[in-house]
Amino acid sequence: MSTQNSAWRWFPHGLAGAMAIAFAVNGYMVYDAVTTFPGAAGTDGFDLSNHYDRVLSAKQRQAALGWMVDAKVGADHFPVLHLTDRNGVPLVPAAIEAQAERPVGPKSTTALSFKPHGNGLYQAETSLFSGQWDIMLTIRSDGRLYSTTRRVVVR
Repeated sequence: MSTQNSAWRWFPHGLAGAMAIAFAVNGYMVYDAVTTFPGAAGTDGFDLSNHYDRVLSAKQRQAALGWMVDAKVGADHFPVLHLTDRNGVPLVPAAIEAQAERPVGPKSTTALSFKPHGNGLYQAETSLFSGQWDIMLTIRSDGRLYSTTRRVVVR
C-alpha cells in the first residue's frame, strides 16, 4: 500500500487544524478577558496590610460579642435578618446600615434600610432582583459595633 493512498497522509492536516482551533479558542478567551476586565480589584490593600493589627483586634472584639447574623431572602425578594446574641436572645434594638452588592459581573450596589419586625427579625424595605448578592452590614446595639458580610441568593 502506497503512502499516497493511506489515511495517514491526512494526519499532518488534522494536527494543524486541531492546533488552529485551539489557538482560535484561546485567542477569543484572551480577548474576552481583556475587554471585560472591570479594573483593579481594590485600592486599599496596601494600606489595609500596613494596619492589619487593627483588623485583627476588631475581629477579636466582634468574636467576643458572639452575635449571630442570619440573612435570608423571602419569596418576595426582600432580605430578612435574624440577629441574636451569644445566648440566642434576640438583638433588640439594633441600628443597621447595609448595602447589597453583586459579587460578580458589572458592579451593582443597592442601599438597604431595615425595619424591625420583632423577636430579632429585621426586613429590608427594598427588594433585590434575582441572582447572588453580598450584603455588607454594620450593626449597632447597646453602644457596640459589629460589621459583617452575608451572601444571599435571590431566586
